[in-house]
Amino acid sequence: MLAFFDKTLYHSKQSEILYQPVFFDIQDPIEKQNLKKLIEEKKVAFIHDEIYNQLEELIKCKNPSIKLNKVETKNLIDIHLNGIDIESYGVWVFYPWSKKLVHLLNMNEFIEVRTNRNKNKITVEEQANLQSKIIGVLGLSVGQSIALTLAMERTCGELRLADFDSAELSNLNRIRTGVYNLGISKTVLAAREIYEIDPFLKVKIFSEGLNNENIDDFFLKDGKLDLFIEVCDSIEIKIDSRLKARELNVPVVMDTNDRGMLDIERFDLEPDRNIFHGYLDKFIVDNKIAVTPENKADILMSILSFDKLSERMQLSMAQIGKTINTWPQLASSVVLGGAITTDICRRILLDEHTDSGRYYVDLDYIFNNK
Repeated sequence: MLAFFDKTLYHSKQSEILYQPVFFDIQDPIEKQNLKKLIEEKKVAFIHDEIYNQLEELIKCKNPSIKLNKVETKNLIDIHLNGIDIESYGVWVFYPWSKKLVHLLNMNEFIEVRTNRNKNKITVEEQANLQSKIIGVLGLSVGQSIALTLAMERTCGELRLADFDSAELSNLNRIRTGVYNLGISKTVLAAREIYEIDPFLKVKIFSEGLNNENIDDFFLKDGKLDLFIEVCDSIEIKIDSRLKARELNVPVVMDTNDRGMLDIERFDLEPDRNIFHGYLDKFIVDNKIAVTPENKADILMSILSFDKLSERMQLSMAQIGKTINTWPQLASSVVLGGAITTDICRRILLDEHTDSGRYYVDLDYIFNNK
């Protein structure tokens, strides 16, 4: 048995922090009994068993050049099962936050089928390489879309997610979740959705965000990050996390959610590279950047290159604290950020892109030529 949950935790208010699925291999008598008990105690609200359809897909994946009919497919499934009762085949996965129990293929077969349509935009060898990678994501507004896209494409084998905030109603213009999840940690919500897509991915959450006490664990514990995605709001944490990434030679990607602006900093290849492409060099005093109330706005404008922001973003920035609370973010831009960030992360991890720099996927320019 890979894991089992504490029933007292499940019945308490702490159930809101549950985000890991529970696996049962019912070929093991003890795990079979544990699963039976879970159902008998009415902890399961819904059972979803589509294992036969998954086996059909698996057989098709293994025989792409053959047009199989139903009978031929069934015969090949019987051969594949090799006498194992289909109910006991694979794993049963329980999601304690939704009380759903799902019957799935085992890990290797699940990954083979789920990533089959990646071929050959991502080859089998590349997919195996990506499975060994660890990616950290800091900030889960824009970062939620990025993390989910990374998970769907299976661009890595482990995701580390950091954000101190919980879901609020005003987040729902760009964060994909339901109103029943308001008040729940953004890290928990993202981890749950990732596990519902792929329970075999590894997800670690840092629900207090990044700070001096946990930043080493985020970057190093149980394996150093292969890539760091920074999309948080805090200027201080933007700077500190970049300095840590540079110290550890970890490449950084940042999506800014305006004009499709994407920053790449290859600290793995350029360990002495100035952070933010040198845009903050004028703020360095004694090899440090001290963020103060007086210089905070100037630092932000330098990071963003204010004169290169879209017209509407420039107008909005001038209204922060007057007619609006903070800078605007649209779902369409957030989803675009998830796509372009995932794409460049894959290229970096597969050594297909080695350059640092600032890039734009500017839809205003593409569609309106502005």
